[in-house]
Amino acid sequence: GATNAVLGLSSQQAEQGVVTHSSGNHAAALARAASIRGIAAHIVMPSNSAQNKIAAVRSYGVEPTFCEPSAASRAQVAADVQSRTGATLVHPYDNPAVMAGQGTVALEILEQLPEVTTILVPVGGGGLLSGVLTCIKSLRPDVQVIAVEPELADDAYRGWRAGSLQMPTRYDTIADGLRSPLGELTFPVIHTLVDDFILVSESAIGRAMRLAAETARVVVEPSGAVGLAAVLSDPARFVDATTVAVVTGGNLDLGNCHLGGESTSKQES
Repeated sequence: GATNAVLGLSSQQAEQGVVTHSSGNHAAALARAASIRGIAAHIVMPSNSAQNKIAAVRSYGVEPTFCEPSAASRAQVAADVQSRTGATLVHPYDNPAVMAGQGTVALEILEQLPEVTTILVPVGGGGLLSGVLTCIKSLRPDVQVIAVEPELADDAYRGWRAGSLQMPTRYDTIADGLRSPLGELTFPVIHTLVDDFILVSESAIGRAMRLAAETARVVVEPSGAVGLAAVLSDPARFVDATTVAVVTGGNLDLGNCHLGGESTSKQES
């Protein structure tokens, strides 16, 4: 998504650089995309962002600007930076180019597993989910797309039920990448096209991370593990489905992350 947005900038826009606000993954992606194109990147990150995600941004030569850990503070500080620098805002999810870029995940799924019947997608701001939905429902409307969200960050689910944007009520889920509210562009796509929502507990997220590490040898950050957590929480629902759980990141800070549950070597996979 970030790469698609950066490569689509005009030469005049590129000269002024790009700015975004993100808790980590989009921040690093935009910093990398900007470095590839050789332009400046200004990254606003919440003060409680994971240290390894901050380090990832710095690895691309960008020193983050920090803000308070709230949606309002993120947007305001990014707007201040944009006003000062003239940079183009590449919103982490509420941006058509970002949404389209994220939608290529769905194309890869259809190419690699054409028999897919169900896709589980994490949802925070909704860029990935809206991109996947637009692609899948255009090409394979028979495939179910289910949004997965932490119980402690259920604003997208509440908005889907209410038919209007809802704001987060807390910001302490372990899935730090899913703490953002939906955007003005992503909400209507999700509200119209998504088939269902599943909410998962913090302990289920931890169990999913542990299972991925011990059996698949895949390092998954909490935000990326919620789809697998949904399957583990209600396995009977997916017995007759060919299911893909989209894993969205591996930026795991082991110093601040507890993997719940007993060792999966003692469980039946």
